[in-house]
Parts: sequence; C-alpha cells; structure tokens
Amino acid sequence: MKYQILISEFEAKLEALESCTDDILYKAETSIAYTEKCIKTLREEVVKHGFNSIKEEIFFFKHIKPQILSKLIYYAKLFNIESKRPRSSSKFQVKYLNRQINKLQVFFNDNLEFYHYYRRGATTLDQLYFVRGKSDLRSSTETFYFYIDEEFSTCQDGTVATIMAYDMLIVYLQQEIEKLENNNDNQNTNLMKQSSKLFWTGNKTELIELIYALQSSGAINSGTADIKEMASLFEQIFNIDLGNYYHTFIEIRARKGSKTKFIDKLEEALTNRFDESDS
Repeated sequence: MKYQILISEFEAKLEALESCTDDILYKAETSIAYTEKCIKTLREEVVKHGFNSIKEEIFFFKHIKPQILSKLIYYAKLFNIESKRPRSSSKFQVKYLNRQINKLQVFFNDNLEFYHYYRRGATTLDQLYFVRGKSDLRSSTETFYFYIDEEFSTCQDGTVATIMAYDMLIVYLQQEIEKLENNNDNQNTNLMKQSSKLFWTGNKTELIELIYALQSSGAINSGTADIKEMASLFEQIFNIDLGNYYHTFIEIRARKGSKTKFIDKLEEALTNRFDESDS
C-alpha cells in the first residue's frame, strides 16, 4: 500500500517519543504536532492522486485514515484530561479518571448502531459510510466536524477514528487507575507494617463489635465509611485477622442477653478509671 511507508515513519516517531520522556503533557502535545503533519501529507496525496476504484477509496477511509486520525483525537483528549487531572490524593484522582471513562462510554452508547456495524466487520453500507460525497443523517454530531473537508472526508471515517481513540483512552485510564490503587494499597500496607507495634489482645468478636459500633455511630466519615475498609485498617493496625466479620456480626446481633457486651465492658472500665482518679 502506497501509504504504508508514511504510516510506518509516523508510528516510529511516536514510539521514539514514548520512550524518551515520562512527561505525558509534552508527549501528547508533540504527538499532536506529528499527527497533524502526517494527516496533512495524507490529504495532499489523496487530493493529488485520488483512488483507482471505489474499493480502494473505502479501504482508505475505513482503515488507513482512521489509524492516523484516531491518534490526533487520542492525544488531544489525553492532553485535555491530564491537564485537568487533580494533583491531590489518589482517591480523588481515581474518581476523576472514572468520571472520564464514563464520559467516553457515552459516545459508544450514542453511536450504538454504527458501533455494532463496525465491530462485527460488516460491509453492506460501506459505500454510504466510506465514500466521499455521501451523507448519513444518523452520523454522530460529535464527529460531524470531520466532514467539513469534502475532498478528504466521508460521513463515518471520523466515527471509526473516534472509536479507536476512545478504546485507547479507556485502556490508558484504566491502567492509571490500577497504578493509583496498587500504589495506595502498597503504601498503606508498608506504612502499617513499618509503624504498627500494636497487638489486639482481646478476642476477635470484641474488636468486630467495636468496629460496627464506630461505623454505626457516624464518628468516622459521618457514618459512610465502608465496613470492609474499616475492618482491613483495624487488622493492619492491630496485627490480627478478623476472618468473616459479617458472620460474627450476625452472631452478635443474635445474642440472648446484652448485644453490646464489649461496649458495656468498655463503659464499666472507663467509669472505674474515673472513680480511681477521683479518689
């Protein structure tokens, strides 16, 4: 294919850029410049030489152009997302990145009919979708601006490029989320391993009763703290494995006498200490 050399050189530039720096904004910005130059060269070739057949034109706008255009969309979106990414805690970053994934998924839902057509490798409507001068009222408004250049655009090559770009973005964002979550878990685990010299010397049921009491009281995160998260933290702090704490909670709830034996014990112990201090 006559465009393959151009595409190979373009991809080699991107690979070299990926390996030379970790600065994501610099990589995105530079890649946008590379991609725009490549698209301009492709356009000049198409306008100058055209195509030998409808089949060749369809192949170009369905497979060749979207390879390059998808990179432009990908890096432009990536720059926008990363430049606005919060520099605060991992929790807020994960929330932000998940929100971006949800926004990208909206595009697939809005273009479901064409998405399924493209994904299953259908060809019946290719002359409508990938030949210049055709129009499709069902085409996405988000990719409509790609259709302003009648000599170098079809009604759906931009949609294909956007699908490819958003697929890449979702993979990137999921990897970033995974890194943040793994780093956070490792930091928490290492911190606890290094700093905790405390051991729970009561029984497990007593600690589980205390955890549920704290969560129910609203004293931690206004009552929105997750039991699993709290139990995991207490296990790390006090070097203990709580086992099936939910099953233990059911047993506590089914007690015949006081359901708050340990809480009652704590109250008694603290009252005795007050009395001893006063005497």
